[in-house]
Amino acid sequence: MTVRGEARAMAVRRAFPRPRVTAFAAGFAVLAVVAVVSASMGAVGIPLRETVAVIAHHLHLPGAATPDSVADRIVWDVRLPRVVTAGIVGATLAASGVAYQGVFRNPLADPFLIGVAAGAGLGGTIAIVSPLPLDFYGLGFVTLFAFIGAVVTAGLTYELARTGRTVNPSTHILAGVAMSSIAGAATSLLMMLNEDKISVIFGWLYGDFTTASWAKLQLLAPCAAIAGVVLVVLARQLDHLLLSEDEARALGLPVERLKLAIILTASFATAVCVSVSGTIGFVGLIVPHACRLVAGAGHRALLPFSMLTGASFLIAVDLASRTVLPGQEVPAGILTAALGGPFFLVLLRRQRRVAGG
Repeated sequence: MTVRGEARAMAVRRAFPRPRVTAFAAGFAVLAVVAVVSASMGAVGIPLRETVAVIAHHLHLPGAATPDSVADRIVWDVRLPRVVTAGIVGATLAASGVAYQGVFRNPLADPFLIGVAAGAGLGGTIAIVSPLPLDFYGLGFVTLFAFIGAVVTAGLTYELARTGRTVNPSTHILAGVAMSSIAGAATSLLMMLNEDKISVIFGWLYGDFTTASWAKLQLLAPCAAIAGVVLVVLARQLDHLLLSEDEARALGLPVERLKLAIILTASFATAVCVSVSGTIGFVGLIVPHACRLVAGAGHRALLPFSMLTGASFLIAVDLASRTVLPGQEVPAGILTAALGGPFFLVLLRRQRRVAGG
């Protein structure tokens, strides 16, 4: 790296300072409280003390007492897989949102920007209306087809936007809009031709965690962990991309390869999440903006803090989805859309004011 490049690198570190440790400590504390409360509440209420006892027993913590058998089955076998799944999906979607906003340098970008959600929706719908068996190595064909649909759509979007070895961010977004429209139209056609399965398709498309299990977590957790680690490792480079691509090149960074790696990682992570939980939008839009107020714009802090906050946020949304209406569950995607829609409009209005000076 040249002297000029070192000076610019130091400027980046000064522009994006690390946040206080107390912010992360508070994030972990909130996550722990939300998780325990969510595992305690439901159609059958479990005392918080009993919930903690169940978790401590299965984690083999010193001094853990043997919990009540009924509480153990409800908390460990039913609710905790759902809580952990919601937390991982929330953390992953939030991290993907941060990555997309950094790469595209667009605060309105989110994980579903380039057709991942629409492709997953189409894949899952094909599996639901097909005569395929429900089970496939414990995961289900819906999960498998949704993942394939998401990956294929993301790949096609990238190829449509690629010119030689470069991909223009604006063209990439437009290609994503086009692919989303095509996949959405195909999904609507399948719903129209299979009216007897509309309610099942609708429930899955809007996202929920009713089918969460420890078996599905064996797929979700490793993939999400790998994607999260890769994005955190690339956080410093994302800081350079925020300043400008020319600045990044001056530091010796392979800009196009870096952008491709980040986009592929974020798209893969989103595809895995959608294949497990269905379409849950706006998490990757709401959480990063809220976290910037605390962690700042530097990705080395923003990415992990957004993952913490995203996990807490979606666990709380899932809790609300199964308790807000007695005897009925509201898809989590509907609640996140109800929160994210107004947030998006406010953000859009703010961007117009900034652009207008």
